[in-house]
Amino acid sequence: MIVRTTLALLLLSTPPALAQMSLSIPLDADTQTATTSYSCGDEPFAVHYLTGPDNALALLPVDGTQRIFVNVVSASGARYVSGPWEWWSKGDTATLANLRTRMAPRPCNAIPDSSDQG
Repeated sequence: MIVRTTLALLLLSTPPALAQMSLSIPLDADTQTATTSYSCGDEPFAVHYLTGPDNALALLPVDGTQRIFVNVVSASGARYVSGPWEWWSKGDTATLANLRTRMAPRPCNAIPDSSDQG
């Protein structure tokens, strides 16, 4: 059974006729979804992970825009890229870096889910 997930992308810099697009990605029934909240020293944000046998994606906001990151090879942890951006997570920590500007990676920490606390 194939599950289809639609990711809606709002493109603000395009003409009105093209302002709203959608992207359908076929996902296997074994695809798992998870959401983790992080803080990089400022306002918390959610990262949505989709992990399947053929695709692994992370959706997270960068500079006010929701971006789709794809998983790439890493020696340790889970590394995702979207254009010049790199999101690298391992355990309860992650970093966000702009590889084009070579900015120092911003350290981020997962925010414990309050429903997990007794």
